[in-house]
Amino acid sequence: MIYKKFDFESETKKTKEVAFDELEIGRKVYGKVINIKPYGAFVKIESGAVGLLHIEDISVARIKSPEERLHLGQKIPVIVKSIDKQSKKFNLSYKEMLGTWQENIKNVKVGQEMQGIIRETAKGNKGIFIELKPNLVGMSEYKPNYHFGDKVTVLVKKIIPEKHKVKLKII
Repeated sequence: MIYKKFDFESETKKTKEVAFDELEIGRKVYGKVINIKPYGAFVKIESGAVGLLHIEDISVARIKSPEERLHLGQKIPVIVKSIDKQSKKFNLSYKEMLGTWQENIKNVKVGQEMQGIIRETAKGNKGIFIELKPNLVGMSEYKPNYHFGDKVTVLVKKIIPEKHKVKLKII
């Protein structure tokens, strides 16, 4: 009996090509974070193909590092954002999986106190962007001596649903 040697590398390449060919923009898939870089994370999806999750597609709130949201081995739902058939590369998005603005504002009320994290100070001392939930950011008036990553308590002053805005006051 003659045994054919199994070519693992060739078979893996075929599997990845089939997985890539089955991708569709907008499709929700599950994946595992397998590498984290300053510009994003590489996620191996259930079919075996690996896509890039750019840092701006991880969160609505500005983050300085993917590690603020993700860790190696973490299993996450993602959406296929774009596909480049020529280079056989694709991009993913995670932020859409964290709920819509309407879903995240549902239990937030005017006059409510909340904990938040400072994500950015607007240029010219115009305000401070504060993340209330992973996909919900509000803006407070500028106050000196507050920095990116500081945890603060805020008061919800106003909710403007048609503009997807939340006005806050640091207390």
